[in-house]
Amino acid sequence: MGKSASKQFNDEVLKAHNEYRRQHGVPPLKLCKKLNREAQQYSEALASTRILKHSPESSRGQCGENLAWASYDQTGHFTAMVWKNTKKMGVGKASASDGSSFVVARYFPAGNVVNQGFFEENVLPPKK
Repeated sequence: MGKSASKQFNDEVLKAHNEYRRQHGVPPLKLCKKLNREAQQYSEALASTRILKHSPESSRGQCGENLAWASYDQTGHFTAMVWKNTKKMGVGKASASDGSSFVVARYFPAGNVVNQGFFEENVLPPKK
């Protein structure tokens, strides 16, 4: 995927996130070059193995992470998209040899924190 295509894809993903965030009354995210680069590297790693699994960084809580495969874009981590305290995101997309795509979205600071009260403070109900 060329630079312009990936930038366009990243901008579209960012726009979709920020639309959701606006509905939930939380500030928009900004794209971060470092997170984009890391997400891109990880999407390429996933594409090479074709196994959808979260990264060690995500497992250690250093970043939030959404993964999607091929046209399957229903992520189980919707709350990461609208987590109020998250400021930055990065997006990566890579194609596997079978033609399917792997998409990685990274969030910083990490959302989806399970501590008591965090969820209520950070995932605000959609505005009517």
